[in-house]
Amino acid sequence: MNTKLLAVIAAVVVLAVVGALVAFQAPPPPQQTSPAPTQTTTPTTTTKQAPKGAIYVIYDIGGRGDLSFNDMAYLGASRAAETFGLGLKEVQSRTQDDYVPNLRAAAKSGDATIIVAVGFLMTDAVKSVSNEFPDAKFAIIDGYIPDRPNVMSVLYRENEGSALVGALAALTAYHYNCSKVGIVLGMEIPVLWKFEIGYAYGVRWAERYIKQKFGKDAKFDILYIYTGSFNDPAKGKQAAEVMLAQGVCVIYQAAGATGLGVFEAVAEAGKRAGRSMGPPFAIGVDADQDYLKPGFILASMMKRVDVGVYTAAKMAVEGKFKGGVLELGLKEGGISVSTLDDLNQFIQIGVRAGAVKQADADKIIAAVKEMRSKIPTWVWEAVDQLKQDIINGKVAVPLPTTQDQVAQLRKELGLGAVS
Repeated sequence: MNTKLLAVIAAVVVLAVVGALVAFQAPPPPQQTSPAPTQTTTPTTTTKQAPKGAIYVIYDIGGRGDLSFNDMAYLGASRAAETFGLGLKEVQSRTQDDYVPNLRAAAKSGDATIIVAVGFLMTDAVKSVSNEFPDAKFAIIDGYIPDRPNVMSVLYRENEGSALVGALAALTAYHYNCSKVGIVLGMEIPVLWKFEIGYAYGVRWAERYIKQKFGKDAKFDILYIYTGSFNDPAKGKQAAEVMLAQGVCVIYQAAGATGLGVFEAVAEAGKRAGRSMGPPFAIGVDADQDYLKPGFILASMMKRVDVGVYTAAKMAVEGKFKGGVLELGLKEGGISVSTLDDLNQFIQIGVRAGAVKQADADKIIAAVKEMRSKIPTWVWEAVDQLKQDIINGKVAVPLPTTQDQVAQLRKELGLGAVS
């Protein structure tokens, strides 16, 4: 069932979301602060009636079809296009050399209400093109360009959500008498340090929680590996298999489409052990990915790129757009851990679009629900406690911004690199 449904639902998330988008309710757009960039050479218009303007979405080399970061950007842009009567023009960058030409073409188009650049790697290109076209409005996801009046930098406190799933991973591992957890990442860029360090912080928080609740000393090994890619599932699978061979029982993936290989490795390992659900477990990222390998994906750290894209577009349409930084975390609804409600919402998009049968959707939801029911209630309560403490300012999750800070935090938190 899993292999077939993965292909079907993947097609839904990537291709069929637009038709059902109106019914998709993202969290209320949070407070503003920033703009971002994007452009295309041969844009494809996906709206029906004559639009007032257009949202240009410039994808990084990873692109659509990752079932996480880029597809969530598409979701937000689609919703904004539908809501505000705009055209939606998408451009896929094949290499990094495409960034500037794609952005420049969008800025020259004359109909760009906003140009969204999806990804940190486009930061320098956005700096360059936004300077050439000061009247064009740009938004960049994960890029930091704080001093341009026509650029909104949409940033996320991924360290907060990663801390939550780090705690979830460690507490679940403890329940199953396992002492090793891991994280598989894409390219080593500053934004991914927040995932890595946040995750490790959550694991160490869980150790303290276990000591307080049960009076027992728990110590977890935390393994990490950067695959160097966001679009190579084979590398993700290989990295996960190395970790599983070393006794890791929960693996968080922060690697875009590369992470899909992590799911494959975890599910295959579980089935070889005669199980229909974990352990071992994987943890998804960016979108709700729990449905991809139901029973083997513990939860997903949802980075609501859709909220950032929608908010930037809304501000541009309403004349409230301004340069600066728009930062979204747990408090603003830009970061969260997936729930059964999220799972149902994403799958129902597919059902309404006719790409998923309700019977299949019900099976997936039942499998995920059963898996979650096996995890003790105190685990979920602990994760919620950490969430509230972060929101209320009682807990500050480390936020590394330099290589030196990352190196120091890796040492303090005891991360071990996998070669």
